[in-house]
Amino acid sequence: MAKRQITGKKPKNFRYTVETLLSYLGRHKLLLLWVAVLVTVSALANLLGTYMIRPVVNSLSSGDMGTLIAGVAVTGVIYAVGVAAAYGYTQIMVKAAQRVLFDIRRDLFSHLQTLPLRFFDTRRHGDVMSYFTNDVDTISDALNNSFAMVIQSFIQMAGTLLILFILNWQLSLIVTVCYGAMFLYIRFSGKRSKAYYTMQQKSLGELDGYIEEMVNGQKVVKVFNHEEENMQGFREKNEALRKAGTGAQAFAATMIPAVVSISYINYAIVAILGGIMALQGMTDVGSLASYLVFVRQAAAPINQFTQQGNFLLAALAGAERVFEAMAQQPEKDEGKVERVHVEADGAEEQWAWRREDGTLVPLRGDVRFREVYFGYDSGHPILKDISLYAKPGQKIAFVGSTGAGKTTITNLINRFYDVQEGSVMYDGFDVREIRKKDLRRSLGIVLQDTHLFTGTIADNIRFGKLDAGQEEIERAAKIANADSFIRRLPQGYQTVVTADGANLSQGQRQLLAIARAAIANPSVLILDEATSSIDTRTEALIEKGMDRLMEGRTVFVIAHRLSTVRNADAIMVLEHGKIVERGSHQELLAQKGIYYRLYHGMLELS
Repeated sequence: MAKRQITGKKPKNFRYTVETLLSYLGRHKLLLLWVAVLVTVSALANLLGTYMIRPVVNSLSSGDMGTLIAGVAVTGVIYAVGVAAAYGYTQIMVKAAQRVLFDIRRDLFSHLQTLPLRFFDTRRHGDVMSYFTNDVDTISDALNNSFAMVIQSFIQMAGTLLILFILNWQLSLIVTVCYGAMFLYIRFSGKRSKAYYTMQQKSLGELDGYIEEMVNGQKVVKVFNHEEENMQGFREKNEALRKAGTGAQAFAATMIPAVVSISYINYAIVAILGGIMALQGMTDVGSLASYLVFVRQAAAPINQFTQQGNFLLAALAGAERVFEAMAQQPEKDEGKVERVHVEADGAEEQWAWRREDGTLVPLRGDVRFREVYFGYDSGHPILKDISLYAKPGQKIAFVGSTGAGKTTITNLINRFYDVQEGSVMYDGFDVREIRKKDLRRSLGIVLQDTHLFTGTIADNIRFGKLDAGQEEIERAAKIANADSFIRRLPQGYQTVVTADGANLSQGQRQLLAIARAAIANPSVLILDEATSSIDTRTEALIEKGMDRLMEGRTVFVIAHRLSTVRNADAIMVLEHGKIVERGSHQELLAQKGIYYRLYHGMLELS
């Protein structure tokens, strides 16, 4: 049963992982070439130093002091060269390893920026963070500690076997058999530990994701006294990690004792047979002494090789996860239509769409849905036959129960997801024809869950327009009625926001998000429960500012608080992915349908 589980967990892309890692190493081939040369010199110095035992012992037994002194001096020089080479390759390897890791982290982060929102929606943030921490750390350990050691160990193993045959080929046949037994066991153990190392990295990523989730939700945890249940969940994931780690280390830990035991048996057999051969004059004492030292040392490079091999297995398991993320298909963008700035007489900026042929179409903010069908998973449609239009300057509101598809509609406008049937038109273009970055620059979005970045208040507002000056920042803050509270802060606009705005109230964070959308000066504005975290008094304060922000723009509003959508040009009532009612506030009240019952509290939004 255990074997079947291991087989199911084997790395799927082992060859691809190795090839990709080698391609990163190849970018710094000059440094690694120097490492290989110096490692070779160090390994050969160890071999030659041991071989020098033969002439030194023979000189000592013959009483030739001149040859003895010369042999000792040569041995000292050989070992000095080996030490210098070892120091050189370790220093160069550190530089090469850090450059490789720099490249991997850079490429990983860069690629993650190109992935569609679906990738992040289907993964815990802690698991994504684990790519940069645990997985990259295992690669770092292997490159810093194992890469050079594996090369050196391999050279020493091959060199030792060669010299053993030169010194005494008869005894070396026995050594070869023992070598074979060692490698058979290493292969047997390595296959099993490799699968467990992959399981270990996956379990570690899941545990990190769980911990991050629980730490971020500590207020909710404490409010509902959920500590024991969380601890149980932690125990289960921690236990899975323990089992995977135990499996990986259990197999790996048997390699060195097995190799050492075989080497002891090998040494005992060779020592007895070698002594008999020396007594019979079949070999000289110096050769036997050198030979036995080589046999005794033969286990050392094999042990190093197996030990570093364990690090390499862990690194490949981590690298497989990293490269698997980097192999994810980036967000597709077939759009050719661009958003361009056009000269205008007025003070307001003017924008237009530019086709491939260079012709310009005014950017007005006309959005239309034509018989749109969409589902996040195939076979489970969220939106069904959605058709609607929003003329430039109109305010369209969506109301309905949770899961009715309100936010999904806005996700299709900005192409976080693409429709499966039908089309979303923007100023006469299918949104799929517009370059995504230009499409999204024309949109302003204020989400229910605000996210502020570490930096000053001004920096967070400027996020909507990176080249905005202080005057523009303050004007946007005034539109959102955030200017007054900002100026009351200790450093005003230079107050540093930390921990996603933990030093601000929820309402203040929401006001900054609105200011951030205002500074972008979008043609289409999407307000997804934008005032849900603002109290009624604060909402009244920003109402005029919001009206100024929405003036002349196409606005989509998602709201549970129906008082915020009364002045909308059209209200869409959604149920189960369909528009079941549409009209103005007064028209819907006159129909005395779902909206009427919602407004008068006869029906609740669930």
